[in-house]
Amino acid sequence: MASSSAAISERSSDPTPGRLGVVLAIVLVSYFMIVLDNSIIFTGLPQIEAAMGLSASGLAWVQNAYTLVFGGLLLLGARAGDLLGRRRMFVIGLAIFGIASFLIGIAQNEAWIIAARALQGVGAAIVAPSSLALITALFPAGKERTRAVAAYGTTAGLGASLGLVVGGALADWISWRAGFFINVPIAILVIASAIRFLPTFAAARGRFDLLGAVSSSLGMGALVYGIINAGERGWTDPVTSASLSIAVIVLTCFALTEWRAAQPIMPLRLFRSRERTGAAITRLLFAGTMIAFFFFTTQFFQGVYNWTPLQAGLGFLPMTLVQFASSLFVSRLTNRFGNAALIVTGLAIVLAGMLWITQLTSESPFLTGAVGPLVLIGLGQGIVFGPLTGAGIAGARAKDAGAASGLVNTAHQLGSTLGVAILTSVAAGATTLQARVTDAYAGGAAMLGIALVTVLILILPPEIAHRKKAS
Repeated sequence: MASSSAAISERSSDPTPGRLGVVLAIVLVSYFMIVLDNSIIFTGLPQIEAAMGLSASGLAWVQNAYTLVFGGLLLLGARAGDLLGRRRMFVIGLAIFGIASFLIGIAQNEAWIIAARALQGVGAAIVAPSSLALITALFPAGKERTRAVAAYGTTAGLGASLGLVVGGALADWISWRAGFFINVPIAILVIASAIRFLPTFAAARGRFDLLGAVSSSLGMGALVYGIINAGERGWTDPVTSASLSIAVIVLTCFALTEWRAAQPIMPLRLFRSRERTGAAITRLLFAGTMIAFFFFTTQFFQGVYNWTPLQAGLGFLPMTLVQFASSLFVSRLTNRFGNAALIVTGLAIVLAGMLWITQLTSESPFLTGAVGPLVLIGLGQGIVFGPLTGAGIAGARAKDAGAASGLVNTAHQLGSTLGVAILTSVAAGATTLQARVTDAYAGGAAMLGIALVTVLILILPPEIAHRKKAS
């Protein structure tokens, strides 16, 4: 499996130390743009619905088309970067994302905007794993990579929360379309910068795992579709059951294929590490809780507090500002205490904030009822994301950089889909919006509790053993 012909060739040119900062900026801006678009649409959905006369299912698919394609193609996008060259695929993915963003901005009907969102998901599925793989490949292990990974993790959290602020502001001041048009010049600028500053990577010598690529894409797509359908129609719906059953069968075939493949699209050896496995499970649960938190809190601000989209977006500022401030210290804290301790601490803080916000009602003033929990959630997020990303790629060999990055992003994207679907189902029995939001918060707290237990069992013990051995 580890033959020289299969190994990823060394990059043909290395960035000078002075250029590493530019490289990191390119990677972070591209990833920020992708994560931003996963949440920027939330505050603009009412305007999109009114402008195009969308049906309820059509409105849901404006978000779900992006999620479905993004989640379904992530492993394929990660492997394509290894085989065809990371810089090349990074640029191609950005071009697709920028074109799709423009098409969304000029969309005139339901089919158009849904198709364009799906195309945007294709671009995101290429760019997201390429971004993290570039960090793994270009930044040497140690403090430099820790800082870069912490910044990457911070970008994941800030992009999601700032998307609500930016989306609300643009929807109120200009139009929901502006949130997508703005991606076009950003994508052009990042593409030009990538061509100039990113080192070239030779393509891997070896075969493409076609069966693994097809089975992973179909299996992941069926899983994401089943989760989305469950959120809309319930877990007992025949379409949900059929889709999830197909997903289980196809993903089982995928696992068997990867076990025997000489050059697998997802090396199963990645799961030999308890730390990486635990990080994937934790990220899935954490990302699912947080994207659902944004989804339901936006509804609360607009539906219960009767705020405008801009006011709803600004309501997240206490969380966003604290998250950004706390993230500035993560790399130093990681070097001192390790990933596991910070993940445990951050998750515990977010869990406390989630339990607190279950007490929020229509009579609760924003300053006394919501700001406190938002601050705790922001503080915990700022602490968690960087170390959780670091744990997800810990110990991965250079030739597995793309696959490890794909696993991190797949867990994040699947979690985002799973969280909204599960917590929507949890809240389905409530008769009022306030009750639905409260039930969703309680369900999110339960998911965070499971994530915390996962860290204590799978991530913390190996790190303690490693530190004892090192000392």
